[in-house]
Amino acid sequence: MVGFRSPLKTQKLTETTWALLAPLVYVSDFAGRTITVPKGFQTDFASVPRVPIAFWLTGDTAHEAAVVHDYLYQTHGVETRQQADAVFLEAMAAMGIPAWRRQIMYRAVRLAGGGAWASGPSRFARLQNYGCCDRRLTKRKK
Repeated sequence: MVGFRSPLKTQKLTETTWALLAPLVYVSDFAGRTITVPKGFQTDFASVPRVPIAFWLTGDTAHEAAVVHDYLYQTHGVETRQQADAVFLEAMAAMGIPAWRRQIMYRAVRLAGGGAWASGPSRFARLQNYGCCDRRLTKRKK
């Protein structure tokens, strides 16, 4: 059954970056498997431009789906970008995001996500080499 099996727990690292404090587990029918985003994974949630109408329509929504999408883009956890975007659409539906908002967000990643898909693995490797987040989380807790 499609849906999230754990809550999203994050800590803000910078103005635009958050780190997962616990794994985020999502069951995807489209991907045919369970996707587990690990503790420490860094995300910017949905990369919505701060243009007033765009942000008003789609900003600060669908965080769980956006984390799964970021993870698939960074790890190439599915074979194609189209598949990652389809999982994003599916996850937003599982969250109950209205269809009109899902379509705007889905079309935005289809239109503008190519560069993020291409650079995803190098970004993931850079974050992993940095220690992904665990050390930063420990430092911030003190």
